[in-house]
Amino acid sequence: MPEFFSAPAFVLWGAPTSWLEVLAASLALVMVGCNMREIHWGWPLAIVSSLLYFGVFAQARIYGDALLQIFFAVVAFWGWFQWLRGHRADGSALQVTRLSPRGIALVLLACAVAWPAVALFLRRFTNTDVPWWDGFATGLSLVGQFLLGRKYIENWLVWLAVNAVSIGLFVHKGLWLTVGLYAVFAALSVAGYLAWHRRLPRAIA
Repeated sequence: MPEFFSAPAFVLWGAPTSWLEVLAASLALVMVGCNMREIHWGWPLAIVSSLLYFGVFAQARIYGDALLQIFFAVVAFWGWFQWLRGHRADGSALQVTRLSPRGIALVLLACAVAWPAVALFLRRFTNTDVPWWDGFATGLSLVGQFLLGRKYIENWLVWLAVNAVSIGLFVHKGLWLTVGLYAVFAALSVAGYLAWHRRLPRAIA
């Protein structure tokens, strides 16, 4: 990594903020804005932002979130394809919709399994000091990314939970710019839900 990116851009509350974190945060904000408007260019921005945040989180020893960024970068290619070419099981075009009651139950089950599974993995195989908080954000992000790729409106609710917990995690690590970014993400999760709700077909709105 070029030395410039690891150099501090400024200091927030006694903690240096690198140019790498500044760039990653800026791209992530644009990405979420694209997602809210169903603009498919948000996915390539997600790829670049995720790779940059891998470096940020690895330096902070938040390994679950660091590995998650690699997953995000790979899955973003799938999400990009879904938004460009994807369709529902009945062959209809992919558009914003709600989960069925069965789908909600499966999502809750997936969250309940992913959180402890990731947390125990991190506790066993890394030197992270926050395995359960890191595991929560990582595990639920896996679920949220799938729901976003398939344009289920509930993805915004999952991201709201992830962002709220991540704020506390990044405060603990002194990543103050990212704290501010995730506070904005939390607000955008609500805004995104409302924006997608207006796009729901009237029959299911």
